[in-house]
Amino acid sequence: MGTASRFGPPPGAEDIADLAEAAFAAIPAELREAVRGAAIIVEDNPDDETLEAMGLEHPWELTGLYKGTPLTEKSVLDAPMEPDTILLYREPILVEWIETGVDLFRLVRNVLIHEIAHHFGYSEEGIERLEREE
Repeated sequence: MGTASRFGPPPGAEDIADLAEAAFAAIPAELREAVRGAAIIVEDNPDDETLEAMGLEHPWELTGLYKGTPLTEKSVLDAPMEPDTILLYREPILVEWIETGVDLFRLVRNVLIHEIAHHFGYSEEGIERLEREE
């Protein structure tokens, strides 16, 4: 019996999406309200264009990305736009999960908090405070 049979398959995109949905409900209300209507999309890795735009060498350096205009900057006079999107990158999240041993739900929750809070200009200290909130 090989060692692979002792372990289940790694969480797939659907598993991460399910975790993200539950994690989104568990982030602080101030962040949830700020991104009402945003779509959460799970992809395996960021594309080359995104990595280049962010000055990153390796796709595993990026666990998530917020794309869109914050609710606070939207106007009813603006032309309808694509909905804001919070991208979660499955492989980098799994690599961080393996390297840190942090609970996968907590990790996904923290990536969501980090991406949303960064988008709205929170400081690193503010983000850490939000991540500690239960």
